Amino acid sequence: MSDLTTNSSGETIPAVDLEVDASGLKCPLPILRAKKALAQLQSGQVLKVVTTDTHAIQDFQAFAKQTGNALEAQVEEGLAVSHYLRRR
Repeated sequence: MSDLTTNSSGETIPAVDLEVDASGLKCPLPILRAKKALAQLQSGQVLKVVTTDTHAIQDFQAFAKQTGNALEAQVEEGLAVSHYLRRR
């Protein structure tokens, strides 16, 4: 079984172990929700966070860099963006 899938846009995304819907929340709440969810995961597992905040793409890039968690993908889906973080 592969740990990668392809979405309807043809983008390769990792299989998800936990998903958090942070739609409608503004910074810093999506990051705080992600941090809390990552604490529940084992090393190597993937968290998907769905956001609608216009600054979330940059926020999650900075968060991944600061925490050492890998930002596997950021996929725009209409007004929402799905961020895929692999726990370090």
